[in-house]
Amino acid sequence: MKKNARLPNHVAIIMDGNGRWAKQHGLLRLEGHQAGAENIRPIIKYLNQHHIKYVTLYGFSTENWNRPEDEVTGLLRLFEESINKYVSELHENGIKLRHLGHLKELPQGLQLAINKAIELTKNNTRMTLNFALNYGGRLEILDAVRHIIAKGIPIQNIDEGLFNSYLYTAGLPDVDLVIRTSGEFRTSNFLIWQAAYSEYYFTDVLWPDFNQKELEKALLAYSQRRRRFGKL
Repeated sequence: MKKNARLPNHVAIIMDGNGRWAKQHGLLRLEGHQAGAENIRPIIKYLNQHHIKYVTLYGFSTENWNRPEDEVTGLLRLFEESINKYVSELHENGIKLRHLGHLKELPQGLQLAINKAIELTKNNTRMTLNFALNYGGRLEILDAVRHIIAKGIPIQNIDEGLFNSYLYTAGLPDVDLVIRTSGEFRTSNFLIWQAAYSEYYFTDVLWPDFNQKELEKALLAYSQRRRRFGKL
């Protein structure tokens, strides 16, 4: 990247295309997910080196439970193994982990791995890495509304700032750049509120092939855009 390039503060990635990548290579879908999981590490390393403060990865949506049971089981096991394998390295690099979504429906082993990683890295400040697992944007908004109602907060006190404080992403800045791989042109129920004014970057590259060079293209495209936020 050019030294003076304007970089985003918060990057969110919809990591799509593992299954198609596996099919292209004559592999099982789970092997595609394995390749996708292994690709997370170099991408995070690059973003951390370029001082991106916040990164959110869409790993498993509330709708993904509808996939074949063996695929779901294998995918969630991969997340557990990856977190346990790399959490020490993330911690050493000053990265704080957060989970976005419902935790209780996830397998016990994955819940334990997530909670241990959150506890280990809670005081890190170089980067905040959010894993959206069992996450849905509409569910997040509904959860926020339910909590606000349960608190009995007067209607006149509800504004954007208060609403933000009840989202899973409370305390985090809005997303500047959303990247989606694999040639799909939709947001798939991801960060509906937080990405209201995000820049979007869509690429045909499948997630396991989305390397640092492809990431540079996305960041360069972002740096060349003018963000108006509704203004002239």
